[in-house]
Amino acid sequence: MKRFNRATVSSCGGGPPPTTDHRCAAVSECKWGLRVMKLMGVCAVFVMGFSVLFSVSVVLKDTPSDALWTVVDARNLDFKVQKAMQEDDPPVQVPKDKLLGDLLPTGFDEKSCISRYQSLLYRRGIPRKASPYLISKLRSYEALHRKCGPHTDLYNRTVEDLKSNRYSYTSECKYVVWISYSGLGNRILTLSSAFLYALLTNRVLLVDRGIDIPDLFCEPFPETSWLLPLDFPLIHDFKNFNQKSRQSYGNMLKSNLTASSYVYLHLAHDYDDQDKLFFCDEEQKFLQKKPWLIMKSNNYFIPSLFLIPSFEQELRSLFPDKETVFHLLGRYMFHPTNEVWGLISRYYEAYLSKADVRVGIQIRVFDIHPGPFKYILDQILSCTMKEDILPQIKNQESVTNPPQKQKTVAVLITSLKSGYFEEIRDLYWEHPTATGEVISVYQPSQEGHQQTEKHDHNRKAWAEMYLLSLTDKLVTSSWSTFGYVAQGLGGMKPWILYKAENQTTPDPPCRRAVSMEPCFHAPPFYDCKLRRGGDTATLVPHVKHCEDMSWGLKLFEQHTEL
Repeated sequence: MKRFNRATVSSCGGGPPPTTDHRCAAVSECKWGLRVMKLMGVCAVFVMGFSVLFSVSVVLKDTPSDALWTVVDARNLDFKVQKAMQEDDPPVQVPKDKLLGDLLPTGFDEKSCISRYQSLLYRRGIPRKASPYLISKLRSYEALHRKCGPHTDLYNRTVEDLKSNRYSYTSECKYVVWISYSGLGNRILTLSSAFLYALLTNRVLLVDRGIDIPDLFCEPFPETSWLLPLDFPLIHDFKNFNQKSRQSYGNMLKSNLTASSYVYLHLAHDYDDQDKLFFCDEEQKFLQKKPWLIMKSNNYFIPSLFLIPSFEQELRSLFPDKETVFHLLGRYMFHPTNEVWGLISRYYEAYLSKADVRVGIQIRVFDIHPGPFKYILDQILSCTMKEDILPQIKNQESVTNPPQKQKTVAVLITSLKSGYFEEIRDLYWEHPTATGEVISVYQPSQEGHQQTEKHDHNRKAWAEMYLLSLTDKLVTSSWSTFGYVAQGLGGMKPWILYKAENQTTPDPPCRRAVSMEPCFHAPPFYDCKLRRGGDTATLVPHVKHCEDMSWGLKLFEQHTEL
């Protein structure tokens, strides 16, 4: 058996290899190859490590979002953030003055009522400012409500006195209870009226829930509730309270009944002369002694509060600008719940947000016959085109090329019927405008008829009122509380469509409102000082008859002319 030669192995390890034997060369090449592979492995590890360190440094560093898209996507960020990155939209803005110049209080969970602080982002223009005195008064009221609100010791004690028909003239907490009554527009206006009365008389406002109040409006007062507890002793009597109720203020005056722990205030459209004495100073002195006032109304009665001498100085300090009363109270009190705000914000973003101009047209026809009516359509078109709210149309197509950037106008129509929307939409689809605008026409719902007792109907109505308040130009119908709410929340002076008579288009078809305030439809015609009938629109310069209802009362700036 042949053995390996030691010298061969030795020379293979140190000396030159024999020319006739290639084994040592092969082994040397193997060792060199291993060295190269080791070197490449070290390099690969170094590169991988550097890559990991670089990735970590990039993630931790505040770099532009597009450079991090794959990392951001992998981390499953909030959908809104991803959507904004995908569409190159700016980030969601936070209003700089979300408290509206301290009109709104702090202390709320913002997620529980998104509209309270975000609605400002949807409005154009500069909001009206509240007076420092009004802001101070609201903060004081909120403290009172926390002290005397539902289920507090003071509330429970006063309720026990009510059950026993006991009361004290010096009761620490006094209340005005608002009964939910009539359509949604009326309820919003009467609720604001009841709240102002509570402010003026140092009372706590408690709100009957009705069928849907908690589903429509957020709580306006922090750390408490404005909702009347369901175990309130008189709550089951609310539906039976009317002008003939024994405890109504008018009937108490007739029968000289004064020994009662509560008074029912019937301030609806059918109230009589005795009920109307509520607006006299002498009667307010009596009512101030009662711990519980139960109020039912379908009227915006704030204008007549300005005629009560004992309230005059306080109201002047609260509202130096008389035509902003409902605007400021409405912006303070009425915030859509998240469910309703979803209806509003989604519709706004889908159809209104991109338009250069947003026009709202609120149509309410007081006619027993089903529409649409041509004389109403003619009135709407005559008003909007004569007042340059909507552009004129051309009967022939233009042969010239359109401009690179055409002005866009979004028209929001609210009506119980769809006929007016369809006619106006088709008009601007079938004809070009004389001045080149692109017109889009929308109507969120068409319910057919008013359905006050249906929750879904009221949700849509509230959403549509609010959407109208977000427009730039507004056309409303005479006598309509729906339109009053929209113009007040939006701080706008609308063009008012005159009420048509004898199925004839009025001429002129509309007029511009002088004041943004709502109209009090059923004011008392009684001069409290003289104790006789009289026109209450002549008593003070800032309370006059309404533009759309000759016998109604409305607040105006002191030097405005109708």
